[in-house]
Amino acid sequence: MAWRVSVPELQDQLRCPICLEVFREPLMLQCGHSYCKDCLFSLSCHLDSDLRCPVCRQAVDGSSSPPNVSLARVIDALRLPDDTEPTVCVHHRNPLSLFCEKDQELICGLCGLLGSHQNHQVTPVSTVYSRMKEELAARISDLKQEQRKVEEHIAKLVNNRTRILNESDVFSWVIRREFQDLHHLVDEEKARCLEGVEGHTRGLVASLDMQLEQAQGTQERLAQAEQVLEQFGTESHHDFIQKFHSMASRTELQQARPLEGMFSPISFKPGLHQADIKMTVWKRLFRKVLPAPESLKLDPATAHPLLELSKGNTVVQCGLLAQRRASQPERFDYSTCVLASRGFSWGRHYWEVVVGSKSDWRLGVIKGTANRKGKLNKSPEHGVWLIGLKEGRVYEAFGCQRVPLPVSSHPHRIGVYLHYEQGELTFFDADRPDDLRPLYTFQAEFQGKLYPILDTCWHERSSNSLPMVLPPPSGPGHLTPSQPLKL
Repeated sequence: MAWRVSVPELQDQLRCPICLEVFREPLMLQCGHSYCKDCLFSLSCHLDSDLRCPVCRQAVDGSSSPPNVSLARVIDALRLPDDTEPTVCVHHRNPLSLFCEKDQELICGLCGLLGSHQNHQVTPVSTVYSRMKEELAARISDLKQEQRKVEEHIAKLVNNRTRILNESDVFSWVIRREFQDLHHLVDEEKARCLEGVEGHTRGLVASLDMQLEQAQGTQERLAQAEQVLEQFGTESHHDFIQKFHSMASRTELQQARPLEGMFSPISFKPGLHQADIKMTVWKRLFRKVLPAPESLKLDPATAHPLLELSKGNTVVQCGLLAQRRASQPERFDYSTCVLASRGFSWGRHYWEVVVGSKSDWRLGVIKGTANRKGKLNKSPEHGVWLIGLKEGRVYEAFGCQRVPLPVSSHPHRIGVYLHYEQGELTFFDADRPDDLRPLYTFQAEFQGKLYPILDTCWHERSSNSLPMVLPPPSGPGHLTPSQPLKL
């Protein structure tokens, strides 16, 4: 015959109604219900009235309840050999088989019926144990998950630390290399300064040596003349008188004339004050640390029809008659502008523009996507960064508002330095390559390709018709390694 009840279900049927644990020494009352011996004894001791069965409420005699032998044998057969004795209640000496949910304590069955935990929600220990085991497993799972997160975080920190150390090593190497180059440049400038001082000194000393040689020759001739005269003074009276006039006209006495003019000292003036050495060298080094000048040409496809390009598209000037050029989207049709054929979208770049004596001009950079039709919007908001000269008097930078530039001289050559990543566009007075003077700096977040732009400005009746030139890097005015420092 097959069994329909599993062992866990059978174990539920073998629980005492008082302690909710498996029967221990079960006793059977007259009503047929069974209880643990200790539970029934504790219940009868704590009740002042007649004992009633907790299940069916029938009046029974607890003292005449016989052992339920068959039930005890079944329980012994089901119990594992290593089952331990349960912990007992200190008040009722019953097993702590229940858990009070309100007070979070382990209690026995009588504590739930008669003691301070009466009417509290109680749960069997096995159920609470299973629930807490599940909570513990969930917490362990959460901790493992957090541990994995911490391990990932630690791995990222270690990787970040390694990357920082590597980047630091690379940057330290770059610093050492750059300072090595700077030391080399400083040594070159030092050699040039010393060479200039030595050359200046050689010239002064040569001049003094020549004057000294002349003075020493005069000194020798005077000594000879003095000797001749002293010998003549020993002649007799008659001979002295007869020869005196002829003696005064002798050649050696005529050549023994004193030096003409007074002595005028020569001062050592190298043209460079001691306090200016650092500043002068710094200016020369600043030009050297800038990028090499770009070799740029103008793009005919962008030139306004009035503009005339020449000398390999490096010179532009505004004519009086419009050129026959196709109306292309990239061509300016109102402002007399032209772009360079090459743009920049990264890195550091430097180029120069010769404006000469033009009374009106503008130059700078423009976004490749900026509108070229109609009047040019000269502001950074429209992707245009310019400086210029107006009416030969007013230098200005075209920001959101025009900014007058305090330019004391009229530079003929303008240097433009673009640092794309750093967002800087600086204009210089580049008439003296070893003394670049900043005129204005734009700060911006550049995006897209930027093109150098020249605006010749419209002229009437040949005024302001002078050209603008993109000089070659090796053209006049550029500093070459062979140039000594002028003193």
